[in-house]
This record gives sequence, structure tokens and C-alpha cells, in this order.
Amino acid sequence: MTAFVVAGLSAREVSRRRAALLLMITLPLWFYLARRDLTGQSTRMLTLGMAWAVSTVTLFVVNAARGVDPRLRLTGASVPGIFGGRLLAMSGFGLLLTAIYLTLVTLDQDFLRPWAVGVMMLVTALVAAPFGSLIGALLPRELEGALALFSVCAVQMLADPAGTVAKFLPFWSSREIGSYAVDGGGADVLWRGLAHAALVWLLCTGLTLAVFARRLRVARYPEPES
Repeated sequence: MTAFVVAGLSAREVSRRRAALLLMITLPLWFYLARRDLTGQSTRMLTLGMAWAVSTVTLFVVNAARGVDPRLRLTGASVPGIFGGRLLAMSGFGLLLTAIYLTLVTLDQDFLRPWAVGVMMLVTALVAAPFGSLIGALLPRELEGALALFSVCAVQMLADPAGTVAKFLPFWSSREIGSYAVDGGGADVLWRGLAHAALVWLLCTGLTLAVFARRLRVARYPEPES
């Protein structure tokens, strides 16, 4: 029940920031239009733009809730419930963004495996939510957090996908799944991308829970002697 309450609060917080939300939704579109004539590049740019949008919106929500979370804890809400509700809401936002842009690119481009393009976008959005939560938990100010997320996405765009650096970045999976969806790569490329995404999701989720548990721990005082 706590998770659904927090999810509702998170969705309400996002809806209040209409200008920022509009910018985040449209940002991937400009990434896509810049390389629209190249199917592979435009789709990958769009997907990384979605990654930045979802993770940044999640960052905003996490930072906005810093004053609310301790009060939720005092009412008996658990740390997994608080984090899970927020993750549920932001994953839903990623799912909505995936549906919008998958419809766009399916109508505008010709892919070898259109369903795999949807997998690439969905996996990226699902990874972006806990990654944005982790950055929000570690960096309490929105400007620093947004710059950190932008830096990661920029390096992900510029790094050689076959290089060592790219494999340690959170959205390398989108490059691998994109190779399967657009370039006709083998099934091993798809499974490698999915495995990388699952590992990053688990790592970001676990680290965020650890940070939240430490920050939101409730002090226990000894019982008064009778």
C-alpha cells in the first residue's frame, strides 16, 4: 500500500512541473530529428535522449521528496516501500515515453526487427529510473545531479561501443540491443544487452536502497526504566 501512495505522490509532483516535463518529453525528439536520415544513429540518439529524460525527471522527484520521506518513515512507511513507489511511478513515465516514441519511429523508419526497437527503448527507460534515483540520492542539488546525468549520457553517446569504457556506462545495453534491432546482429548481442541492463538495474536499485536506508533510519531510544 505504501508503494502505491508514494507512486501517487511522485506522479503528482511530476505533473506540477509542467514546463520541465514538457522539455523532458520533447528533448529526445530533437536528438532524433538531428539524425533522422540515418536510421541507426537517429534511433540510438532518441533512446539515449529518453534515458536522460527519464533519469532527470526521477532525479527531480527524488530531490523534491527529501523533506517528505522522513515524515513517511515516521508514519511507519518502509524504505523499500518509499523507494519502490517512486520507482514504480518513474518506470510508468518511462513506459509512456516508450509508447510515444516507438509509435513515431515505427511509422517513420524501416527496421529489421521493430519489436526489438521497443525492447531497446523500454529497457533503457527501466534502467534510467533507478539510475536517476541513485544520482538523486547521492547528489542533493538538482543542478549537480542534472549535470552528472548529462555527462554520463554524453560520454555514452561518444564512447566507442566496443571499447572498455562504454561497457561500464549504464546505458551500454541500448547500444547492444540497437545493434540487434537495427543492424541485424546475432541473438548473442541481444542477450548481452539484456544481461547488462539487468545488472545495472540491480546495482542501481541496491545502492539506492542502501543510501535511503542509511539516510532514513529511524532512531531507536531505550525504554525508560520503570
